Amino acid sequence: MNVTGFIFLLLLYLGVFQIVCSRNASARPAVVNIGAMFKFNSTIGQVAKIAIDEALKDVNSNSSILKGTKLNITLQNSNCNGFLGMVEALRYMATDVIAIIGPQCSVVAPIISHVASELQVPLLSFAATDPTLSSLEFPFFVRTTQTDLYQMTAVADIIDHYGWKEAIAIYTDDDWGRNGVFALKDKLAERRCRISYKVGIQPYSSVTRGDVMDILVKVALMQSRIVVLHVNPVIAFKVFSVANHLGMMGNGYVWIATDQLSLVLDSNSPLSSETMDTMQGVLTLRQHTPDSDKKRAFFARWNDITGGSPGLNSFGLYAYDTVWLLAYSLDAFFNQGGVISFSNDSRINSVAGSTLHLEAMSIFDDGKLLLKNILLSDFVGLTGHLKFNSDKSLILPAYDIINVLGTGIRQIGYWSNYSGLSTVSPETLYTRPPNRSSANQKLHSVIWPGETLSTPRGWVFPNNGKLLRIGVPNRVSYKEFVSRIQGTDMFKGFCIDVFTAAVNLLPYAVPYKFISFGDGRKNPSYTELVNKITTGDFDAVVGDIAIVTNRTRIVDFTQPYVSSGLVIVARLEKQRSGAWAFFRPFGPRMWIVTASFFIIVGMVIWILEHRINDEFRGPPKYQIITILWFSFSTMFFAHRENTMSTLGRLVLLIWLFVVLIINSSYTASLTSILTVEHLSSPIKGLESLVTDNEPIGYQEGSFAERYLSEELNISRSRLFPLGSPEEYASALERGPENGGVAAIVDERPYVELFLSSQCKFRIVGQEFTKSGWGFAFPRDSPLAIDMSSAILTLSENGDLQRIHASGSAKHLQLESTEIETSQLNLSSFWGLFLICGIACFVSLLIYFLQILQQLPPAPESASRTGPVRSRSRRLQRILSLLDEKEDQSKGGQKRRKVDNDGDEELGSSPKRRERNNSNSNRNVTWSN
Repeated sequence: MNVTGFIFLLLLYLGVFQIVCSRNASARPAVVNIGAMFKFNSTIGQVAKIAIDEALKDVNSNSSILKGTKLNITLQNSNCNGFLGMVEALRYMATDVIAIIGPQCSVVAPIISHVASELQVPLLSFAATDPTLSSLEFPFFVRTTQTDLYQMTAVADIIDHYGWKEAIAIYTDDDWGRNGVFALKDKLAERRCRISYKVGIQPYSSVTRGDVMDILVKVALMQSRIVVLHVNPVIAFKVFSVANHLGMMGNGYVWIATDQLSLVLDSNSPLSSETMDTMQGVLTLRQHTPDSDKKRAFFARWNDITGGSPGLNSFGLYAYDTVWLLAYSLDAFFNQGGVISFSNDSRINSVAGSTLHLEAMSIFDDGKLLLKNILLSDFVGLTGHLKFNSDKSLILPAYDIINVLGTGIRQIGYWSNYSGLSTVSPETLYTRPPNRSSANQKLHSVIWPGETLSTPRGWVFPNNGKLLRIGVPNRVSYKEFVSRIQGTDMFKGFCIDVFTAAVNLLPYAVPYKFISFGDGRKNPSYTELVNKITTGDFDAVVGDIAIVTNRTRIVDFTQPYVSSGLVIVARLEKQRSGAWAFFRPFGPRMWIVTASFFIIVGMVIWILEHRINDEFRGPPKYQIITILWFSFSTMFFAHRENTMSTLGRLVLLIWLFVVLIINSSYTASLTSILTVEHLSSPIKGLESLVTDNEPIGYQEGSFAERYLSEELNISRSRLFPLGSPEEYASALERGPENGGVAAIVDERPYVELFLSSQCKFRIVGQEFTKSGWGFAFPRDSPLAIDMSSAILTLSENGDLQRIHASGSAKHLQLESTEIETSQLNLSSFWGLFLICGIACFVSLLIYFLQILQQLPPAPESASRTGPVRSRSRRLQRILSLLDEKEDQSKGGQKRRKVDNDGDEELGSSPKRRERNNSNSNRNVTWSN
């Protein structure tokens, strides 16, 4: 039965396999027509033509891939002009091709893609890198090379790696150039960089040197020295030639060219020495293709065919792999039962005219099936692993980064979408976890334009004749910091001195002019002044500008040159001692804890001495009095009771040390209170300022108003603006009862200057914000970075301190006289109390363990009375043992001898021994 079934299944399988094979064989045509469109006389076209021919030979000679079907590729010379490219594409579609390799130019690709989508003919482009050729708009467009989106990401990473913030973009003014620059702009924005200036060039080779010179002259006047060149090779050489003539290929400049330059260097090398001399130090990118035996063998074969001219470039490798990709896809297409057939499009016929002959174009019926197999391709070619992601882009994009040097090129590293910049090949990095950290981004050293190894700063102050517009507050108070010189546009003061000294340290000239902000009758709003930078009214702001959070969101600040923060100034009154001044040395918690420990220590000593010391025995009333007397008499070291146990003496020794410290501290504090004149204020600090419903003053124009109202939720009705030190003093003198203020909140530098001439007021509490003064610049301004470095240099070499100590800033050296409470708090003594508490606990623990060891075993009769009664009896025995006097029959003589010796050493009087004897008699009577 099993043998019969197996034979039946085998025959069935063979029959089905034969039917399927015969169907595939019948569905596979002898020849498949494929089109190819590119510009034959271009650098890419010359290499692509040879590469496609060689790939066609290899595919047709390989019987295992298409199983007898041959590919026939018809080449069509295509112009990169949009209109001519469209006409040629329409003519090409009438030949019933099932796929088209091309187009080469991104300008033509969108037009042809619309036609290909309508006729369902896959379009495989190995050179159109425009990032806007999306898979959603053009479903039948398949890019078999890398998109410029990744190339612009690599350029942005290079700019960010060297710390540059701005770049200039020069591009061909067509879809390919514009869309590439738009992608670069987005990628730079992700890294907080930007394109400061961009300019387009006509996309035709007829552009003249004069046209290029007009553009580069404008570029030379810009601030940025980072130039990204995204043009075709013909225009690129003209740009470099003119730039070299204008001196723009020297020190300070950085030129980054896209892969259009590298393909010429690969294919037309060696170039003339005149051409190479104009490109020294330029960085360019090249699509990375991994090294392999197959690739090396093809390079050797290429040199045999062409003799090395033209040289093979990356686009030629992608063109070769595109043919193989199409062959693999067709094989899968036929295996799935795909049939090459065409049908007329009724929509085309309805608009066809007698002269256009659009009816000749037909729809490829199984075009979607072929497209599906193309996107599912997965093989290893000359360019590496060819596989598409969900966006129809090739996986694992990577670029080589090249430095033009001498008569050739030098590779300085790689970029991959997997790990960013590196000096290790992407294939090695793919075996490791991805790491995009800044520490892992590395490149080899670069020979920059001007033959220098030093990384260019990336910008200079623009040489366009414009002065830097610097806004300066026109203050009416505290003019020591910044003030306008009467009748001129000049300013003076501490802040101006620091700014001038920092500018003088810059390695380049900074032409600037000061512009006054404010009407001169009151201090201007500093928030409005800083906002003028964002509106373009000012290029920078110099003065006593506080660095606060809401301002850092819209501008960049330099390194602070003065430490600052908000403090509270209040009026001081003489503090009288009073009848209860002796309570003031300690705070309430200190008094409570100290009293508690006096009682606790007394109880611990009583427990440890009760069984062996007659002085701690007697009636309950007498023992309570003894505990209290002994405890508080230790305050004056006047305790009369003698301690006999070792544990009791240990506890007493530690407690007497604590009492010594407490007494000394109390005496010193009370002496200070009674003998030294003290000043006090009802405002003790920030907490009392917020809770009290008293008016508060602040400097007009300062950020203190916003901080008090928004951060501390103080009602604006309590806040009063004050414009000068005289108004400060007057408002504090009057006080809240007479229309003044209880305190003033202002920045420390102003307060220190105010207090230098006022003795009735002081800073109360602690500084409750931490900030500083700095100079404000637009976001990502490179001048802010250089000015910060200059300020740090001033601080390190002592010049900043000398500016502080001289002229109008001399008052900033004043020491702050903050008012602090003279009370001693528990925080200063908790360590002593902790040690004493641990000593008491350990002594009691040891004592109770000794008692438990002396506890006699329970009689057998007690075990029969039940567990509850047994526990009660055991507790009674423990309490009885704690209360009864220790049996001295064994060691009593020895103890009495020790006691007598101790009495003699302590000089005990006969009266004291008599009193001890009477106490012993009472103890015996009470115990009995």
